[in-house]
Amino acid sequence: MKAGDLIGFSGASGISDLINVATLGLPRWGLSHVGIMAEYKGEILLFESTTLDPLPCVIQGRLFNGTQAHRLADVLANYKGRVWEYPLARPLYPHENARLSEFLLSMVGTPYDAMGAMRSADLGLSYVEAMLSPEGLHQVYCSELCARAYEEIGAATECLHGRFNPNRLARHLRHHGLLLRPLRLK
Repeated sequence: MKAGDLIGFSGASGISDLINVATLGLPRWGLSHVGIMAEYKGEILLFESTTLDPLPCVIQGRLFNGTQAHRLADVLANYKGRVWEYPLARPLYPHENARLSEFLLSMVGTPYDAMGAMRSADLGLSYVEAMLSPEGLHQVYCSELCARAYEEIGAATECLHGRFNPNRLARHLRHHGLLLRPLRLK
């Protein structure tokens, strides 16, 4: 596990099934949530924007809906569903690692963007929304956070953050050679 790896989740719940159907994924198999690994005080943590994690944020020490960081082992112990690691095709250079950590730390505590997550469904709305609404980081959902993080370190240059849902982001990054084939963690 290294900084920059994408972690994909496929929950065993009705809400995860709905996310998969709306994003052209297979329920209980396609991705309904993603997070990204990054370094914090010498430890590799999972950074994610979520409303469903029952664990307090390692950095802020409290529960909230939005961008937070967790130890992956703790998340895996509590998660009901399948989890995959999408390894980064190459290790990050030190300056990329520093930028990734800096960006994700700056995002901790950012509220969850439920409306943005709904608009990212594969129903054509994401393209219209991306053209009509300026992108901001006052609220983010999971795949938007990850897409922005990859763009921040220069690894993905043509990301339209608000356009990506978990399934589309993983497919896009694999197609462009940024991520390798996924490894099943759970």
